[in-house]
Amino acid sequence: MKSILETLKTRFNRALDAAFGSDLTVTAPVVGVASNPKFGDYQSNVALALAKPLAQPPRAIADQILTHLEVDDLCEPPTIAGPGFINLTLKPAFLAEQLQQMQADPRLGIEPIADPQRVIVDFSSPNIAKEMHVGHLRSTIIGDCIARILEFQGNDVLRLNHVGDWGTQFGMLITYLSEVHPAALTTSDALDLGDLVAFYKKAKQRFDEDEDFQVQSRQAVVELQQGDPEATQAWQLLCDQSRREFKKIYQDLDIELTERGESFYNPLLVDVLADLDKAGLLETDQGAQCVFLEGFTNKHGDPQPLIVQKSDGGFNYATTDLAALRHRINAEAAQRIIYITDAGQANHFAQVFQVAQRVQWIPATVQVVHMPFGLVQGEDGKKLKTRSGETIRLRDLLDEAVTRAQGDIETRLADEDRTEAPEFITHVAQVIGLGAVKYADLSQNRTSNYVFSYDKMLALQGNTAPYMIYAYVRVQGISRKGNIDFAQLGDASLTIAEPSELALAKHLLQMQDILSEVAIDLLPNRLCQYLFELSQKFNQFYDQCPVLNAEEPCRTSRLVLSDLTARTLKLGLSLLGIQVLERM
Repeated sequence: MKSILETLKTRFNRALDAAFGSDLTVTAPVVGVASNPKFGDYQSNVALALAKPLAQPPRAIADQILTHLEVDDLCEPPTIAGPGFINLTLKPAFLAEQLQQMQADPRLGIEPIADPQRVIVDFSSPNIAKEMHVGHLRSTIIGDCIARILEFQGNDVLRLNHVGDWGTQFGMLITYLSEVHPAALTTSDALDLGDLVAFYKKAKQRFDEDEDFQVQSRQAVVELQQGDPEATQAWQLLCDQSRREFKKIYQDLDIELTERGESFYNPLLVDVLADLDKAGLLETDQGAQCVFLEGFTNKHGDPQPLIVQKSDGGFNYATTDLAALRHRINAEAAQRIIYITDAGQANHFAQVFQVAQRVQWIPATVQVVHMPFGLVQGEDGKKLKTRSGETIRLRDLLDEAVTRAQGDIETRLADEDRTEAPEFITHVAQVIGLGAVKYADLSQNRTSNYVFSYDKMLALQGNTAPYMIYAYVRVQGISRKGNIDFAQLGDASLTIAEPSELALAKHLLQMQDILSEVAIDLLPNRLCQYLFELSQKFNQFYDQCPVLNAEEPCRTSRLVLSDLTARTLKLGLSLLGIQVLERM
């Protein structure tokens, strides 16, 4: 089922070719969703954009377009407004036909894309021997959402977790543990992850203050890099322990990832240097191997290098990221690579991408994108931290959301004098609490900072997950109250006449376009806004149009509209990584 917008674009392009010839270049969008319902459902300002190249008044151009525009099967007669806008209003009969097709399709009429790609989404990326904290929240949630949408479209998506499992921090930790808790280097789970994090902090402090400890730590790194059995065993134990803790959080959040840590690329680093040297990009600066970048300068205004091998022969994050990019293109055959990190890493990725372009690793058929996001802030507008100034553990943040959601549910049940099984309350709290955290993040423009507020995200009113889930539950209530099996509604003809019915029907048919936009622009908040508006339009329809008590054929039409709303909400929320509930 082709989207209405794509159908209109095709019809407009044909009309433009017929009116002005196929040589005409049109850079402006030929048609889009109307900015205001008073202008109809769709609107084109292409006549205004063509006024200068055609040297004609826009209204005259619009008249010529309409002479060749064939939309009688889906629209009322188009009108020209103002200086030359073309306004289009969909026919109710066409809407009914589209909704019937949507009702009969498990994918709600949303076809897989014609040209699927091999896509790699790099997200989450915690560090071994450290606990996941609030700083990992956005990358993890946003990355999962983008992966879900691209997968739903039919793309072949590889979800990569670029875990920090290599480097100097392991030399520090292994050296320190060998002194204070050697059993942790030979015995599985000799420490819990919280203790391991505490030891890591002490090791870092020691490293900063003790030169002898620095030397020992660096030597431990060399032994690890050279495959020393004892060092390798200690490293593997530390990685396994962290990995198990990460897995618990990913399971709670219903997120799947393929771990591909920094250590994976260690054998490939030498090839990176060889390629850069062969391309004539390597320069020695103060003993380090560097690539000097175009458009980047240091604070003194001198050209800024990207160091790819330190003076002591060691490698760094940039080298690993270059190796990863090279491997993803050559070995993984990626056509699109999306890196999801905080905005503070924008320069780093711009530098890595520049080097990769100059060494000609990135063919024209491959798109490489850094997808930055802003900070999670407390209600004081500062970076979200505990009262003692510590970074908040992600485990604690998620548990608090579920606990608060359970408190809200128990209060509501008491107010309604309602009794539910403990299992029901626990399940609802889990779905609402975790869904609220995800939705609060995804509903923000990812490039902006946002204020984290449990009260706002758990509210039953407003642009929140509970509001969306409640709209879904409302439809299930119609089913229970009327003993309706929505799957048995069949292909009954629909009657769409009331203003709130028309508004809801038109909005339901825009889901495919929204998903296409998000897949291109990588802004999940657009899907959130669509679902919020869908919930609002459904609630207006529900308040203004009787469903179960309506006469036929209105009753069946309204049941179909209700079912399509619920199915669209369920699909949309699932693409955000959020579950729905049959009851709340």
